Amino acid sequence: QVQLAESGGGLVQAGGSLRLSCVVSGSISSISAMGWYRQAPGKQRELVVIIFDGGRTNYGDSVKGRFTISRDYAKNTAYLQMNSLKPEDTAVYYCNSVLGYYSGTELFYDDVWGPGTQVTVSS
Repeated sequence: QVQLAESGGGLVQAGGSLRLSCVVSGSISSISAMGWYRQAPGKQRELVVIIFDGGRTNYGDSVKGRFTISRDYAKNTAYLQMNSLKPEDTAVYYCNSVLGYYSGTELFYDDVWGPGTQVTVSS
């Protein structure tokens, strides 16, 4: 019904940049928010950044000034530009969306996650 698909992860040296993309597909009626979370081995999943409908953002303290989220509303896509990457940014990055979608004629609201994309920053 609704799927999130991340792309753009990979291996990069410290100080480098990566751009992640997250595409929402399905019978979408509305998207209230899209965000990125990350989980490093042995650690809890943490907020990287979330962007709400209307453009308000909330960044995690560890990425402020280095990462930037943006949305293409027409394409139901969110981007995460990651600059000045550090080895401690190494994690699986997950896209999340709070959205409304149709199943037949019924409207549902849900909190949907993508499968994740690996980001590895070497020192």
